[in-house]
Amino acid sequence: MPNYRRARTAGGTYFFTVVTEGRRQLLTKPEARTALRDVVLQVRSQHPFTVDAWVLLPEHIHCLWTLPAGDTDYSKRWGLIKAGFSKQMKDSLPFRGVISRSRNRRREASIWQRRFWEHQIRDEEDFRRHMDYIHFNSVKHGLVKCVSDWPYSTFHRYVARGFYPGAWGGCDQLMLDGEFGE
Repeated sequence: MPNYRRARTAGGTYFFTVVTEGRRQLLTKPEARTALRDVVLQVRSQHPFTVDAWVLLPEHIHCLWTLPAGDTDYSKRWGLIKAGFSKQMKDSLPFRGVISRSRNRRREASIWQRRFWEHQIRDEEDFRRHMDYIHFNSVKHGLVKCVSDWPYSTFHRYVARGFYPGAWGGCDQLMLDGEFGE
């Protein structure tokens, strides 16, 4: 069995990419958005964390979280979110193919990829670059021409707080440096 090494800094800030199985486009459907929001709120009430940035795309999520001081267990939070979402959505989603013996043994639905990608944020510049990447992702994937046109992100919250100008990531195709979450 592989031994995945994950960054573990208590109270750290992390960038995550979480993807649906087979890149199935379901996350922006109204019932999926509601279920995901409810599950995240429930998990946060039991295992607090701060959502610093978030973008919800049809088949994946990018987000920045900060954990409480002394806490390193983001894997538990993602496990609870994915399991809770799958449980809420199992009757709403059309069945998709045969569930493998391995998934059946682990009682896993075929909604999420098993793993997620994580990166520990190193400093303010790293935080800013990942924040920009998250908010620009809907444009990168061709879902909208302007960042402000995508409703499923924290971009609008940051515009209201003055962190971004409303036209940031406008239709001029802002280019970002680096590889993120791929």
